[in-house]
Amino acid sequence: MPSTAPSQSDSPAAQQTYPDGRVALAEGVVLDDPRFANDDLAPVPVERRTWGVYNYLALWVGMAHNIPSWTLASSLVALGMDWKQAVLTIALGNLVVLAPMLLTGHAGTKYGIPFPVFARASFGLHGANLPALLRAAVACAWFGIQTWIGGEGIFLLAGKLFGSGWQTAGEIAGHPWTLWLSFGVFWLIEIAVVVRGMETLRRFENWAAPFVIVGALAMLVWIAVKAGGFGPLLSQPSALGWGSEFWKVFFPALMGMIGFWSTLALNIPDFTRFGGSQRAQIRGQALGLPTTMTLFALLSVLVTSGSQAVYGTPIWDPIELAAKMDSIPGTLFALLVVLVATLSVNIAANVVSPAYDLSHLAPRFINFRTGALITGVVGIAIMPWKLIADPHVYIFTWLGVVGGLLGTVAGVLIADYWLIRRTRLALGELYRAGGRYWYAGGWNWRAVLALLVGGVLAVGGSYSTVDATGARQGPFPVDGLIPVLKPLADYGWAVEFASALLLYTLLSPGARRRP
Repeated sequence: MPSTAPSQSDSPAAQQTYPDGRVALAEGVVLDDPRFANDDLAPVPVERRTWGVYNYLALWVGMAHNIPSWTLASSLVALGMDWKQAVLTIALGNLVVLAPMLLTGHAGTKYGIPFPVFARASFGLHGANLPALLRAAVACAWFGIQTWIGGEGIFLLAGKLFGSGWQTAGEIAGHPWTLWLSFGVFWLIEIAVVVRGMETLRRFENWAAPFVIVGALAMLVWIAVKAGGFGPLLSQPSALGWGSEFWKVFFPALMGMIGFWSTLALNIPDFTRFGGSQRAQIRGQALGLPTTMTLFALLSVLVTSGSQAVYGTPIWDPIELAAKMDSIPGTLFALLVVLVATLSVNIAANVVSPAYDLSHLAPRFINFRTGALITGVVGIAIMPWKLIADPHVYIFTWLGVVGGLLGTVAGVLIADYWLIRRTRLALGELYRAGGRYWYAGGWNWRAVLALLVGGVLAVGGSYSTVDATGARQGPFPVDGLIPVLKPLADYGWAVEFASALLLYTLLSPGARRRP
C-alpha cells in the first residue's frame, strides 16, 4: 500500500509514495487549472506505468535503426578515420549521452510526468515553454526531413512494382507527382499511428525492432554472398593515425555523436513516465542505446565495404543500395525494412516530443493528438525537400543554433533535479500557479540565464571551414561568430551542458533544502 505524503504548501494537492519509490497524486486530487493540465500532461497513474525492459530496448532499437544512423560511420570515414576509429567514436559518444538520458529519465518514471512538466520544476510553469518550444522546433524539422526520406523510399519501392513510368511521371514543383503522392502516403501512415496514442506506439515499436534487425542482417548476408567476402574498406588504413591529427578530429566528431541523440536526453521522460520501475527503464535504455548504435554502425561499415567490393565504390545509402538488387522481392523487402525503420524513429523521436510540448503551450485547447497533427502540418510547412537540397541554410544554421541550446537545457534540468532537489518534487504543485515552482510570474530567471550563457558559449564560436580552393564551407565566419569563443565550438555540447549545470547550481543555493 502507498503512503500518503501531503504537500508542504497550502495547496490541497498531496502525493502518494509507493514502496518502489514511484510517486503519484493522492486519491481524490483533481488538477483543475486548465492552463497547466489536461489528461495528457497529468501524471500517469501507477497502474498504467507498465513498460518493461523489452519495451525500452525495442524503443531504442526502433529509433537507432534509421538512415542517418546507418550513415554516421561514413561521415567519420570521410573525415579520415578508419572503420575501427569510426565505430569506437560512435560507441563512446552513445555511452556519454546515455548518462544524461538516464538522469532525466529517472524523473519520468518516478513521477509519471512528461518532459515539459518536468521542466516546470526548474524553469517555472510558464518558463518551461521555452525549452519545450526549442525541443519542439527541432523535432518538427526533423519530422519533415525524415518523412521526405520515407516518401522517397515508397517512391522507389512503388517504382519496382509499376515500372519506369512511375519514376518518370510528370513533375510538380520540380519532382514527379508520384513522389509527392508517396510523401503524402508516408505522412498519413505516421499520423495514423501516433494519433492512436502511446500504447499503439509501444506495440508498433515492439514488432518493428526485431523486423528491422532481421532486415539489416539479411542485407549483410546478401552483400557478403555477392561480394564473396568484404572489400577493401575494412583494410583501408586511417588517414589520421592515432597521433595529434586524430585527436583534432576525434573531439568534434565525438560531440557530433553525442549531439545525435542529445535531443532525446531532454524528452526521454515522455517515454519513461510509463516505466514499470526504474530498473526497467535503466536496463532497457542501457541495453538499447549504446549497444544498438555501435552494432548498427559496425553493420553499416560491413555492408558498405561489401558494396565497394561489388560495385567499385562504397554505397552508404541503404535505399540506393537496395535499388541495385537484381531480385524484385529482395528489393521490395529491403525497402520495406527501410520504411519501417524510418517510420519507427520518426514517430518516436520526432512526433511524441512536440505533441507533448505543443500541448503544454495551451493545455486547454491542445491535447496529445492535436499536438501530433500540428507537428505533421509544420513538418510539411517547412518544405523539407528544400532543406535537404540546401542543408547549409537549415541544418547548419537553424538546427545548429537552436539545437545547440538543448545541451544547456539538459544541464539545467539535471542540476535542479539531482543537485538541488535531490530528486524530490512536490508533484501537485507542478500544476498549480502560485506554488513553489511559480518563481516570478511563472519564470525562473536563474534557469533562463543559465540557458542563455551556456548557449552563447557553445554557439558563439560556430565557424565555417575552408576547402582546398579557399571557398567557405558553411554559413558562419571562418573566425567564428564570436572569435574569442571559437576554441569552444568543437566541444559545443560538453561546454553548454557543463556551463549551464554549473551556473544554475551556483545561482540556486537557497533551493537545496526544498523539493
